[in-house]
Amino acid sequence: EQGEQGAQRDFPCLEPRSPCCCLAWTLLIATMNCLVFLLNLLLMFVIFTIVLLPTIVVVYFGFQCHSQVLHSSARYCKSILDDNSSSALIILGFVIMSPLLVVAMAIYCSLARRLQLLVCCQPYSLALYKGGHCCHPRALCSPQLKAWV
Repeated sequence: EQGEQGAQRDFPCLEPRSPCCCLAWTLLIATMNCLVFLLNLLLMFVIFTIVLLPTIVVVYFGFQCHSQVLHSSARYCKSILDDNSSSALIILGFVIMSPLLVVAMAIYCSLARRLQLLVCCQPYSLALYKGGHCCHPRALCSPQLKAWV
């Protein structure tokens, strides 16, 4: 009870919601946060798949044509790739994976920051109190404030 009074004293525009309304807002905010999470996951999957495609292809052909692994009967495996070249492809694929992972993560972070996807997550305190965005902590922040990480 003192916590609610303290919140109302600090931010006079906060008014507690009814339990039924609070439950409805909680479900709405939880659904919206889950959708934002899934959008982030989909964006990350697409970016990582596109950027890591060369590694995936090289390692796939290396494993497919190596006699100790799959030993495919494809024509290119018999005429072009022997066990030594297949091993080289596998090693090359795993070596180029590290820099490509860094590139993929940089692209994802840049795109997520540009699209402001992480700002779309809403705090659950919006479900507890009425008052809109006037009392929202993000509304109190200065737009000129920048943090370097």
